[in-house]
Amino acid sequence: MNTSDPLARLRDIHLPEPVSWWPPAPGWWIVALVLLAALSMVIYFVSRSRRRTRYRRLALRELHDLTATEKDTRALLEKTSALLRRVAIQAYGRQQVAPLSGTAWLAFLDRTGKTDQFSRGAGKILGSALYQASPEADPDGIRQVAEQWIRGHRQ
Repeated sequence: MNTSDPLARLRDIHLPEPVSWWPPAPGWWIVALVLLAALSMVIYFVSRSRRRTRYRRLALRELHDLTATEKDTRALLEKTSALLRRVAIQAYGRQQVAPLSGTAWLAFLDRTGKTDQFSRGAGKILGSALYQASPEADPDGIRQVAEQWIRGHRQ
């Protein structure tokens, strides 16, 4: 050993252990909690919205099936009218919808659907003309008016 060289007695540099990724710093825990809360809120509001509009999706599917399979015009009119009434009861309540018939029913559909297709257009047949011996109806027009109302009525 050379005692005249002072650097010979120094030891080599010891590096610290590498920083572990676990446990994360407190800031990362806060970020994770905020993201989890935001994701929970998005899921809640999306599921709530889907639950509120589920009756519309089911009614549109039923209307599509009805118009695809029903060839008898009278039966198509009766079933479409019943479907619209069920949707209206779901959306507005039995107390408001059940007493309506004829022109009052058509006016209600026009008012809530922001249209005049039930009192002046293809949907007029769903009023009193529905009960005539041989109703003249346009099945495509009825389907379009009913679909438009189911999609667009406001509560």
